[in-house]
Amino acid sequence: MKARELSLDELLERSPRGPLHMLGQRVVLMDAVALGLLRQELIATLGLTTARAVLTRFGYAHGYRAAQALEHALPWDEPREWRIAGAQIHRIQGMVIPQVPVGEQTDAFAVADWIESYEAEQHRLIVGPSSEPVCWTLCGFVSGYTSAVHQRPVYAVEERCAGCGDPHCRMIARFAEDWGPARESIEALYGRCPLDASLATVMSALERADRDLVAKKRALDEAQRTPFAHGSVVVASAAMRRVLELVERVARTDTTVLVTGESGVGKERVARLLHTQSSRADHPFLAINCGALTETLLESELFGHKRGAFTGATADRAGLFEAAHRGTLLLDEVGEMSLSLQVKLLRVLQEREVRRVGENKGRAVDVRLIAATHRDLRAMVAAGTFREDLFYRLRVIEVSVPPLRARRDDVLAIARAVLARAAARLGRPVTGFTPRAADALARYDWPGNVRELENAIERAVVLTDGPRVGVDDLPEEVRDPGSSPARIEGQPFVGQTLEEAERALILATLAANDGHQAKTAAQLGIGTATLYRKLRAYEHVHSKPRR
Repeated sequence: MKARELSLDELLERSPRGPLHMLGQRVVLMDAVALGLLRQELIATLGLTTARAVLTRFGYAHGYRAAQALEHALPWDEPREWRIAGAQIHRIQGMVIPQVPVGEQTDAFAVADWIESYEAEQHRLIVGPSSEPVCWTLCGFVSGYTSAVHQRPVYAVEERCAGCGDPHCRMIARFAEDWGPARESIEALYGRCPLDASLATVMSALERADRDLVAKKRALDEAQRTPFAHGSVVVASAAMRRVLELVERVARTDTTVLVTGESGVGKERVARLLHTQSSRADHPFLAINCGALTETLLESELFGHKRGAFTGATADRAGLFEAAHRGTLLLDEVGEMSLSLQVKLLRVLQEREVRRVGENKGRAVDVRLIAATHRDLRAMVAAGTFREDLFYRLRVIEVSVPPLRARRDDVLAIARAVLARAAARLGRPVTGFTPRAADALARYDWPGNVRELENAIERAVVLTDGPRVGVDDLPEEVRDPGSSPARIEGQPFVGQTLEEAERALILATLAANDGHQAKTAAQLGIGTATLYRKLRAYEHVHSKPRR
């Protein structure tokens, strides 16, 4: 787990009738204005210096406790992630938005710019503008957290503060011995006796109490940094953000787009996004899987037919090109289209008119075409199975959707969104994932990409007995990647033709998945319709009498 992936939604444990907990510890929500009024009362009663010391010590205790709670509660990728997680706790608890200054040299142990400090805001609002920095609890938090992490005194102070009129606050932290002459005045804020000893005593008592409250403890889910959603596309990774930036630019035009990527990565969702962000959004969006129909049926579906054109054509019927007039048509798995149909599709793109099967007259159509495929069309062009002229007609703009294993930051963001939808649809009171479940989701390679992830989450929502999905609720291959179908060892395909090797691989993968065709197709990176056709062909070959 990474520090930047902490999320309040899953850190905070809510019970309908019980108190709030975070990382197994009871927490309370406090109103910022109430804290500002408390500050005002402390200053009026105790004086500015003493009030600052009290609030600094409070912040120190908060930070020290947070470090202790976080250390063993989460499956950190590496110790450094725990050491820097304090900044994320600041952010998700609504205290401040921390940012690391870029390109500035300093001799400090740590430097951070604080944006929208609640403490500076409340001081200016209730106490008034200050001539000195006022983010006392925030500095105390950093001091407490880093002191607990490094097991030696660290002190943080402000160089700039929004409470004094600066654009934002700036905090610097150093080990106690590195503060030089300023050390004595800083340490005075923490009292004559260090707080660490008192906190150690409190921690020991709490640990004893925790042993009697194990049932109330909740582990933390691995979370993603705040994702955003474009329609049905949930994004947290930099790779997918770049994809959506391209989609936003391309959507403004009517140019033909080729969406590529492995099976299940979300190519249709990207295509729908291209439509909804375009000027055609108020008109139809239609989609067809070119690999799911025979050549005759696909031709009729695309172009329509005249009554009597073939057996079963009992009435005139408009095709999808006509039905999508002024809208968008998605040709999914366009690489499965036969060469003869490719010629007819090319003619429609060139002439912008369609001829129904059995008719000679053309019908004008105004359709924005999007094609999608998991195949390498350039390789198919070289092999002569896909027309080069059609390839370049379709690939005016190519949007390549990376597989889920190449954008792991998206996994938990998508999983949470799917869980919320599935729980609402199925009427299940499931709100999140346990830490072990989240860790398993993040580490699995997802050969079936988003489609496999969605199926796994919906399955887990159905099976779980608690408010959170546990690791045992996940499919076996997710909770134990070693149980996934193993790669075939050695060189079993040497001496076989390409067709024979493909057949052996497909049948071996199907057997390893106990005949589960959807899972097999996902692992092989092909569509289920393609797998079905190949299996039917194998049955036909097998049934032929030997000569």
